[in-house]
Amino acid sequence: MDIFIDNRSDSPIYDQIYTQIKNLIIGGKLTEGEALPSIRNLSKDLRISVITTKRAYDELEREGFIYTVAAKGCFVAPRNLELLREENLRRIEEHMREIAKTATICGLTRQELADMYTLVEEEQQ
Repeated sequence: MDIFIDNRSDSPIYDQIYTQIKNLIIGGKLTEGEALPSIRNLSKDLRISVITTKRAYDELEREGFIYTVAAKGCFVAPRNLELLREENLRRIEEHMREIAKTATICGLTRQELADMYTLVEEEQQ
């Protein structure tokens, strides 16, 4: 598992870890039951505080993405399909807001946006 910390980011380090692991889980790159690196090992690898890594793991556990087994470690939780769907819908809405803002700046009409989406969708097939 590769986690990258951007020291120039406005996002706190724990949030960068949380977001990257969550995205790996949502994207299926980390699968149900798969062990995560121990908090100490990940902290050592990233050269950050154990407290920072623990905070990221605590957030992931609180939101149901991982679970902890005493003396065994942290593991990817069974996928809650409804939770994952809601998370993906939220991400799509964020992208759509950004698209709408950029389209307004460029003076694009709804039809032009729809045409662009159709072209992009056709490229994906």
